[in-house]
Amino acid sequence: MHETLKPLSITELTQRIRSAVEPSFSSVCVEGELSGFKTYTSGHSYFTLKDAGALLNAVLFSSARAKLPAELVLKDGLKIRAQGSITVYPERGQYQLVVRHLELAGAGDLMQQFEELKKRLQQEGLFAPEQKKPLPLLPQRVGIVTSPSGAVIHDIITVLGRRFPNLHIRLAPVKVQGEGASTSIANAIRFFNASTEWVPDVLIVGRGGGSIEDLWAFNEEPVVRAVAASRIPIISAVGHETDFTLCDFAADLRAPTPSAAAELVILPKTEFQARLQRLQEDLRQALSRRQEKNMQRLDDIDGHLRSALQQKGQQFRKRVEQASARLGVLRERQTRTLESRLGLHEQRLTQAAHRQIERSRARLETLKRQFELLNPLAVLDRGYSLTRTADGRLVRSVKDVSSDTPLLTQVKDGTIASRVTP
Repeated sequence: MHETLKPLSITELTQRIRSAVEPSFSSVCVEGELSGFKTYTSGHSYFTLKDAGALLNAVLFSSARAKLPAELVLKDGLKIRAQGSITVYPERGQYQLVVRHLELAGAGDLMQQFEELKKRLQQEGLFAPEQKKPLPLLPQRVGIVTSPSGAVIHDIITVLGRRFPNLHIRLAPVKVQGEGASTSIANAIRFFNASTEWVPDVLIVGRGGGSIEDLWAFNEEPVVRAVAASRIPIISAVGHETDFTLCDFAADLRAPTPSAAAELVILPKTEFQARLQRLQEDLRQALSRRQEKNMQRLDDIDGHLRSALQQKGQQFRKRVEQASARLGVLRERQTRTLESRLGLHEQRLTQAAHRQIERSRARLETLKRQFELLNPLAVLDRGYSLTRTADGRLVRSVKDVSSDTPLLTQVKDGTIASRVTP
Protein backbone atom coordinates (compact mmCIF):
# COMPACT_ATOMS: atom_id res chain seq x y z
CA MET A 1 0.00 0.00 0.00
CA HIS A 2 1.37 3.40 -1.02
CA GLU A 3 2.24 5.87 1.72
CA THR A 4 -0.35 8.55 1.97
CA LEU A 5 1.20 12.05 1.40
CA LYS A 6 -0.34 15.27 2.47
CA PRO A 7 -1.22 17.11 -0.70
CA LEU A 8 0.38 20.51 -1.32
CA SER A 9 -1.07 23.41 -3.21
CA ILE A 10 0.71 24.44 -6.34
CA THR A 11 1.66 27.69 -4.65
CA GLU A 12 3.14 25.82 -1.65
CA LEU A 13 5.16 23.52 -3.91
CA THR A 14 6.42 26.43 -5.99
CA GLN A 15 7.44 28.36 -2.88
CA ARG A 16 9.41 25.33 -1.60
CA ILE A 17 11.15 25.01 -4.93
CA ARG A 18 11.90 28.74 -4.90
CA SER A 19 13.30 28.53 -1.37
CA ALA A 20 15.50 25.61 -2.41
CA VAL A 21 16.70 27.02 -5.71
CA GLU A 22 17.27 30.75 -5.30
CA PRO A 23 19.71 30.66 -2.33
CA SER A 24 21.77 27.98 -4.10
CA PHE A 25 22.02 29.95 -7.37
CA SER A 26 22.18 33.54 -6.19
CA SER A 27 25.30 34.17 -8.29
CA VAL A 28 25.98 32.19 -11.45
CA CYS A 29 27.81 32.75 -14.74
CA VAL A 30 26.70 30.94 -17.86
CA GLU A 31 27.64 30.91 -21.53
CA GLY A 32 25.29 30.26 -24.40
CA GLU A 33 23.84 31.42 -27.69
CA LEU A 34 21.40 34.33 -27.51
CA SER A 35 18.00 33.62 -29.06
CA GLY A 36 14.58 35.31 -29.22
CA PHE A 37 15.99 38.64 -28.03
CA LYS A 38 13.29 41.29 -27.64
CA THR A 39 13.16 44.63 -25.82
CA TYR A 40 9.80 46.04 -24.69
CA THR A 41 8.72 49.63 -24.19
CA SER A 42 9.54 49.29 -20.51
CA GLY A 43 13.20 48.95 -21.45
CA HIS A 44 13.40 45.36 -20.19
CA SER A 45 14.79 42.73 -22.56
CA TYR A 46 13.75 39.06 -22.58
CA PHE A 47 15.58 36.22 -24.33
CA THR A 48 16.81 32.66 -23.99
CA LEU A 49 20.30 31.26 -23.74
CA LYS A 50 20.81 27.88 -25.33
CA ASP A 51 23.44 25.32 -26.05
CA ALA A 52 23.27 21.91 -27.66
CA GLY A 53 21.39 20.37 -24.74
CA ALA A 54 19.16 22.95 -23.02
CA LEU A 55 17.43 26.34 -22.96
CA LEU A 56 17.49 28.93 -20.18
CA ASN A 57 15.03 31.81 -20.00
CA ALA A 58 16.67 35.12 -19.11
CA VAL A 59 15.70 38.74 -18.43
CA LEU A 60 17.83 41.88 -18.62
CA PHE A 61 16.15 44.72 -16.77
CA SER A 62 16.54 48.29 -18.04
CA SER A 63 18.69 49.29 -15.04
CA ALA A 64 21.25 46.60 -15.91
CA ARG A 65 20.96 47.32 -19.64
CA ALA A 66 21.94 50.97 -19.06
CA LYS A 67 25.27 49.88 -17.59
CA LEU A 68 26.37 47.99 -20.69
CA PRO A 69 28.74 49.61 -23.25
CA ALA A 70 26.91 51.50 -25.99
CA GLU A 71 28.89 49.59 -28.65
CA LEU A 72 27.55 46.24 -27.39
CA VAL A 73 24.64 45.43 -29.67
CA LEU A 74 22.69 42.34 -28.66
CA LYS A 75 21.10 40.21 -31.35
CA ASP A 76 20.18 36.62 -31.99
CA GLY A 77 23.05 34.26 -32.69
CA LEU A 78 25.63 35.95 -30.48
CA LYS A 79 27.47 33.83 -27.99
CA ILE A 80 27.44 35.69 -24.68
CA ARG A 81 28.61 35.23 -21.09
CA ALA A 82 25.97 36.32 -18.56
CA GLN A 83 26.26 36.81 -14.81
CA GLY A 84 23.26 36.96 -12.50
CA SER A 85 20.96 34.90 -10.29
CA ILE A 86 18.39 32.19 -10.84
CA THR A 87 14.87 33.12 -9.73
CA VAL A 88 11.61 31.21 -9.78
CA TYR A 89 8.65 32.91 -11.45
CA PRO A 90 5.63 31.45 -9.61
CA GLU A 91 2.96 32.73 -11.97
CA ARG A 92 4.35 30.59 -14.79
CA GLY A 93 6.07 27.92 -12.78
CA GLN A 94 9.35 28.71 -14.52
CA TYR A 95 12.82 29.59 -13.46
CA GLN A 96 14.88 32.22 -15.21
CA LEU A 97 18.23 33.98 -15.10
CA VAL A 98 18.07 37.59 -13.97
CA VAL A 99 21.09 39.07 -15.73
CA ARG A 100 23.16 41.68 -13.89
CA HIS A 101 26.02 41.82 -16.39
CA LEU A 102 26.84 40.29 -19.75
CA GLU A 103 29.52 40.39 -22.40
CA LEU A 104 30.33 38.67 -25.62
CA ALA A 105 31.76 35.25 -24.87
CA GLY A 106 35.43 35.29 -25.64
CA ALA A 107 35.17 38.94 -26.63
CA GLY A 108 35.46 40.60 -23.27
CA ASP A 109 39.14 41.22 -23.89
CA LEU A 110 38.29 42.59 -27.35
CA MET A 111 35.87 45.13 -25.92
CA GLN A 112 38.50 46.23 -23.44
CA GLN A 113 41.05 46.55 -26.24
CA PHE A 114 38.45 48.50 -28.25
CA GLU A 115 37.91 51.02 -25.47
CA GLU A 116 41.62 51.39 -24.65
CA LEU A 117 42.65 51.92 -28.30
CA LYS A 118 39.72 54.26 -28.90
CA LYS A 119 40.70 56.39 -25.92
CA ARG A 120 44.37 56.52 -26.94
CA LEU A 121 43.70 57.41 -30.57
CA GLN A 122 41.08 59.94 -29.55
CA GLN A 123 43.64 61.68 -27.33
CA GLU A 124 45.97 61.85 -30.35
CA GLY A 125 43.27 63.71 -32.26
CA LEU A 126 42.59 61.06 -34.93
CA PHE A 127 38.85 61.38 -34.42
CA ALA A 128 38.69 65.19 -34.12
CA PRO A 129 35.89 66.83 -36.15
CA GLU A 130 38.28 69.41 -37.59
CA GLN A 131 40.25 66.58 -39.20
CA LYS A 132 37.26 65.50 -41.29
CA LYS A 133 37.48 66.25 -45.01
CA PRO A 134 34.36 67.21 -46.99
CA LEU A 135 33.17 64.88 -49.71
CA PRO A 136 33.41 66.22 -53.28
CA LEU A 137 30.13 67.38 -54.76
CA LEU A 138 30.63 65.66 -58.10
CA PRO A 139 33.23 62.87 -57.87
CA GLN A 140 34.34 61.16 -61.05
CA ARG A 141 36.39 58.30 -59.58
CA VAL A 142 35.33 56.09 -56.67
CA GLY A 143 37.72 53.64 -55.01
CA ILE A 144 36.32 50.70 -53.04
CA VAL A 145 38.22 48.73 -50.39
CA THR A 146 36.33 45.53 -49.58
CA SER A 147 36.10 41.83 -50.35
CA PRO A 148 35.75 41.01 -54.07
CA SER A 149 33.11 38.40 -53.24
CA GLY A 150 29.81 38.70 -51.45
CA ALA A 151 26.90 41.10 -51.57
CA VAL A 152 28.76 44.27 -50.45
CA ILE A 153 30.64 45.04 -53.67
CA HIS A 154 27.58 44.09 -55.73
CA ASP A 155 25.31 46.39 -53.72
CA ILE A 156 27.72 49.33 -53.92
CA ILE A 157 28.22 49.01 -57.68
CA THR A 158 24.47 48.60 -58.25
CA VAL A 159 23.59 51.73 -56.25
CA LEU A 160 26.34 53.85 -57.85
CA GLY A 161 25.33 52.69 -61.33
CA ARG A 162 21.71 53.58 -60.69
CA ARG A 163 22.47 57.03 -59.25
CA PHE A 164 25.20 58.14 -61.69
CA PRO A 165 26.13 55.74 -64.52
CA ASN A 166 29.16 57.81 -65.64
CA LEU A 167 31.27 57.13 -62.53
CA HIS A 168 34.60 55.34 -62.81
CA ILE A 169 34.89 52.65 -60.12
CA ARG A 170 37.89 50.59 -59.05
CA LEU A 171 38.05 47.87 -56.43
CA ALA A 172 41.03 47.10 -54.25
CA PRO A 173 40.20 43.48 -53.22
CA VAL A 174 41.12 42.77 -49.58
CA LYS A 175 40.54 40.29 -46.80
CA VAL A 176 37.94 41.69 -44.43
CA GLN A 177 38.39 39.28 -41.53
CA GLY A 178 40.88 36.82 -40.17
CA GLU A 179 44.66 36.84 -40.07
CA GLY A 180 46.25 39.52 -42.25
CA ALA A 181 42.98 41.35 -42.89
CA SER A 182 44.00 44.59 -41.20
CA THR A 183 47.29 44.70 -43.15
CA SER A 184 45.44 44.05 -46.39
CA ILE A 185 42.92 46.84 -45.73
CA ALA A 186 45.55 49.38 -44.62
CA ASN A 187 47.74 48.62 -47.65
CA ALA A 188 44.79 49.11 -50.02
CA ILE A 189 44.03 52.54 -48.52
CA ARG A 190 47.68 53.56 -48.83
CA PHE A 191 47.78 52.20 -52.40
CA PHE A 192 44.97 54.48 -53.52
CA ASN A 193 46.57 57.47 -51.77
CA ALA A 194 49.97 56.82 -53.38
CA SER A 195 48.54 56.38 -56.88
CA THR A 196 49.46 58.99 -59.51
CA GLU A 197 47.75 57.49 -62.57
CA TRP A 198 44.27 56.87 -61.16
CA VAL A 199 43.45 58.90 -58.05
CA PRO A 200 39.96 58.39 -56.55
CA ASP A 201 37.93 61.41 -55.50
CA VAL A 202 36.44 59.40 -52.64
CA LEU A 203 36.98 55.98 -51.02
CA ILE A 204 34.46 53.52 -49.58
CA VAL A 205 35.99 51.19 -46.98
CA GLY A 206 33.79 48.47 -45.55
CA ARG A 207 32.23 45.03 -45.34
CA GLY A 208 28.98 43.35 -44.39
CA GLY A 209 27.69 42.74 -40.88
CA GLY A 210 28.92 40.18 -38.37
CA SER A 211 30.05 39.63 -34.81
CA ILE A 212 32.65 41.77 -33.11
CA GLU A 213 35.23 39.13 -33.99
CA ASP A 214 34.21 39.29 -37.67
CA LEU A 215 34.52 43.10 -37.72
CA TRP A 216 37.67 43.28 -35.63
CA ALA A 217 40.04 44.00 -38.52
CA PHE A 218 38.39 47.45 -38.78
CA ASN A 219 39.26 48.09 -35.12
CA GLU A 220 42.96 47.39 -35.50
CA GLU A 221 45.39 50.28 -35.25
CA PRO A 222 47.01 50.00 -38.74
CA VAL A 223 43.59 50.34 -40.42
CA VAL A 224 42.48 53.21 -38.18
CA ARG A 225 45.71 55.15 -38.78
CA ALA A 226 45.58 54.53 -42.54
CA VAL A 227 42.03 55.88 -42.63
CA ALA A 228 42.92 58.94 -40.55
CA ALA A 229 46.02 59.67 -42.67
CA SER A 230 44.22 59.38 -46.02
CA ARG A 231 44.29 62.53 -48.13
CA ILE A 232 41.33 61.10 -50.05
CA PRO A 233 37.97 61.47 -48.23
CA ILE A 234 36.83 58.13 -46.82
CA ILE A 235 33.33 56.82 -46.11
CA SER A 236 33.32 53.98 -43.59
CA ALA A 237 30.66 51.35 -44.29
CA VAL A 238 31.38 48.53 -41.86
CA GLY A 239 28.60 46.16 -40.86
CA HIS A 240 25.03 47.18 -40.21
CA GLU A 241 23.58 50.36 -38.73
CA THR A 242 24.07 49.15 -35.14
CA ASP A 243 27.70 48.07 -35.66
CA PHE A 244 30.45 50.53 -34.68
CA THR A 245 34.18 50.20 -35.33
CA LEU A 246 37.13 52.52 -34.80
CA CYS A 247 37.30 52.86 -38.57
CA ASP A 248 33.94 54.68 -38.34
CA PHE A 249 35.38 57.24 -35.92
CA ALA A 250 38.49 57.89 -38.05
CA ALA A 251 36.65 58.15 -41.37
CA ASP A 252 35.41 61.44 -42.77
CA LEU A 253 31.88 60.07 -42.86
CA ARG A 254 30.18 56.95 -41.48
CA ALA A 255 27.47 55.17 -43.42
CA PRO A 256 25.04 52.80 -41.66
CA THR A 257 25.39 50.23 -44.46
CA PRO A 258 27.52 49.74 -47.62
CA SER A 259 24.50 50.58 -49.79
CA ALA A 260 23.98 53.79 -47.83
CA ALA A 261 27.66 54.63 -48.39
CA ALA A 262 27.11 54.43 -52.14
CA GLU A 263 24.16 56.82 -51.80
CA LEU A 264 26.31 59.27 -49.84
CA VAL A 265 29.00 59.33 -52.55
CA ILE A 266 26.95 61.28 -55.08
CA LEU A 267 23.50 62.71 -55.70
CA PRO A 268 21.39 61.15 -58.46
CA LYS A 269 22.32 62.35 -61.93
CA THR A 270 18.77 63.58 -62.46
CA GLU A 271 19.16 65.97 -59.53
CA PHE A 272 22.36 67.41 -61.03
CA GLN A 273 20.55 67.84 -64.35
CA ALA A 274 17.70 69.64 -62.60
CA ARG A 275 20.19 71.94 -60.87
CA LEU A 276 21.92 72.70 -64.19
CA GLN A 277 18.58 73.52 -65.79
CA ARG A 278 17.79 75.93 -62.97
CA LEU A 279 21.22 77.56 -63.31
CA GLN A 280 20.82 77.84 -67.09
CA GLU A 281 17.45 79.53 -66.66
CA ASP A 282 18.90 81.93 -64.08
CA LEU A 283 21.77 82.73 -66.44
CA ARG A 284 19.40 83.25 -69.38
CA GLN A 285 17.29 85.66 -67.36
CA ALA A 286 20.38 87.52 -66.13
CA LEU A 287 21.70 87.89 -69.71
CA SER A 288 18.27 89.05 -70.89
CA ARG A 289 18.17 91.69 -68.17
CA ARG A 290 21.71 92.81 -69.03
CA GLN A 291 20.83 93.04 -72.73
CA GLU A 292 17.74 95.11 -71.99
CA LYS A 293 19.80 97.41 -69.80
CA ASN A 294 22.46 97.84 -72.50
CA MET A 295 19.81 98.55 -75.15
CA GLN A 296 18.33 101.22 -72.90
CA ARG A 297 21.76 102.79 -72.47
CA LEU A 298 22.27 102.79 -76.25
CA ASP A 299 18.90 104.46 -76.73
CA ASP A 300 19.85 107.10 -74.17
CA ILE A 301 23.21 107.73 -75.87
CA ASP A 302 21.51 107.97 -79.29
CA GLY A 303 19.02 110.49 -77.88
CA HIS A 304 21.82 112.58 -76.37
CA LEU A 305 23.76 112.60 -79.68
CA ARG A 306 20.72 113.62 -81.68
CA SER A 307 19.98 116.44 -79.24
CA ALA A 308 23.60 117.63 -79.37
CA LEU A 309 23.61 117.65 -83.19
CA GLN A 310 20.37 119.61 -83.28
CA GLN A 311 21.75 122.21 -80.87
CA LYS A 312 24.94 122.51 -82.93
CA GLY A 313 22.96 122.98 -86.14
CA GLN A 314 20.81 125.68 -84.54
CA GLN A 315 23.94 127.50 -83.38
CA PHE A 316 25.41 127.44 -86.90
CA ARG A 317 22.17 128.72 -88.43
CA LYS A 318 22.02 131.58 -85.94
CA ARG A 319 25.62 132.56 -86.71
CA VAL A 320 24.89 132.62 -90.44
CA GLU A 321 21.79 134.75 -89.92
CA GLN A 322 23.78 137.22 -87.79
CA ALA A 323 26.52 137.38 -90.42
CA SER A 324 23.94 138.00 -93.12
CA ALA A 325 22.37 140.80 -91.09
CA ARG A 326 25.72 142.46 -90.51
CA LEU A 327 26.55 142.26 -94.20
CA GLY A 328 23.22 143.95 -95.07
CA VAL A 329 23.92 146.81 -92.69
CA LEU A 330 27.43 147.23 -94.05
CA ARG A 331 26.15 147.34 -97.62
CA GLU A 332 23.64 150.04 -96.85
CA ARG A 333 26.25 152.16 -95.10
CA GLN A 334 28.67 151.87 -97.98
CA THR A 335 25.93 152.75 -100.47
CA ARG A 336 24.93 155.90 -98.62
CA THR A 337 28.56 156.98 -98.22
CA LEU A 338 29.26 156.50 -101.89
CA GLU A 339 26.13 158.38 -102.86
CA SER A 340 27.03 161.38 -100.61
CA ARG A 341 30.70 161.50 -101.51
CA LEU A 342 30.61 160.56 -105.19
CA GLY A 343 27.42 162.11 -106.44
CA LEU A 344 29.21 163.42 -109.50
CA HIS A 345 30.58 160.03 -110.37
CA GLU A 346 27.32 158.14 -110.15
CA GLN A 347 28.12 155.71 -112.91
CA ARG A 348 31.46 154.84 -111.47
CA LEU A 349 30.02 154.56 -108.02
CA THR A 350 27.16 152.49 -109.34
CA GLN A 351 29.59 150.12 -111.01
CA ALA A 352 31.70 149.99 -107.89
CA ALA A 353 28.59 149.34 -105.85
CA HIS A 354 27.60 146.52 -108.17
CA ARG A 355 31.04 144.99 -107.88
CA GLN A 356 30.86 145.29 -104.12
CA ILE A 357 27.44 143.72 -104.11
CA GLU A 358 28.71 140.81 -106.20
CA ARG A 359 31.63 140.35 -103.89
CA SER A 360 29.30 140.39 -100.89
CA ARG A 361 27.04 137.88 -102.53
CA ALA A 362 29.99 135.67 -103.32
CA ARG A 363 31.12 135.96 -99.73
CA LEU A 364 27.63 135.07 -98.54
CA GLU A 365 27.56 132.09 -100.83
CA THR A 366 30.94 131.05 -99.53
CA LEU A 367 29.65 131.25 -95.98
CA LYS A 368 26.57 129.26 -96.95
CA ARG A 369 28.71 126.61 -98.60
CA GLN A 370 30.90 126.47 -95.51
CA PHE A 371 27.80 125.99 -93.41
CA GLU A 372 26.61 123.26 -95.72
CA LEU A 373 30.02 121.59 -95.58
CA LEU A 374 29.76 121.54 -91.78
CA ASN A 375 26.52 119.55 -92.06
CA PRO A 376 27.68 115.84 -91.98
CA LEU A 377 24.78 114.79 -94.26
CA ALA A 378 25.13 117.62 -96.82
CA VAL A 379 27.68 115.69 -98.85
CA LEU A 380 24.96 113.21 -99.74
CA ASP A 381 23.14 115.91 -101.78
CA ARG A 382 26.25 116.36 -103.88
CA GLY A 383 26.39 112.75 -104.95
CA TYR A 384 28.63 111.45 -102.20
CA SER A 385 27.76 108.45 -100.00
CA LEU A 386 28.70 106.93 -96.64
CA THR A 387 29.55 103.23 -96.46
CA ARG A 388 29.41 101.26 -93.20
CA THR A 389 29.83 97.64 -92.19
CA ALA A 390 26.91 95.67 -90.77
CA ASP A 391 27.92 96.62 -87.23
CA GLY A 392 27.92 100.35 -88.05
CA ARG A 393 31.67 100.98 -88.48
CA LEU A 394 32.48 103.63 -91.16
CA VAL A 395 34.56 102.28 -94.06
CA ARG A 396 37.43 104.69 -94.71
CA SER A 397 39.80 102.34 -96.55
CA VAL A 398 39.74 99.08 -98.46
CA LYS A 399 41.72 97.70 -95.56
CA ASP A 400 38.63 98.06 -93.39
CA VAL A 401 36.82 95.28 -95.28
CA SER A 402 37.54 91.80 -96.52
CA SER A 403 36.04 89.47 -99.07
CA ASP A 404 32.32 88.73 -98.63
CA THR A 405 31.91 91.50 -96.02
CA PRO A 406 28.30 92.81 -96.01
CA LEU A 407 28.08 96.64 -96.45
CA LEU A 408 25.41 99.33 -96.10
CA THR A 409 25.85 102.46 -98.30
CA GLN A 410 23.83 105.57 -97.40
CA VAL A 411 22.99 107.95 -100.26
CA LYS A 412 20.78 111.00 -100.45
CA ASP A 413 17.45 109.20 -100.58
CA GLY A 414 18.11 105.82 -98.90
CA THR A 415 20.47 102.94 -98.09
CA ILE A 416 21.97 100.37 -100.46
CA ALA A 417 23.02 96.92 -99.17
CA SER A 418 25.98 95.22 -100.84
CA ARG A 419 28.71 92.65 -100.27
CA VAL A 420 32.44 92.76 -101.05
CA THR A 421 33.40 90.42 -103.91
CA PRO A 422 36.79 88.71 -104.11
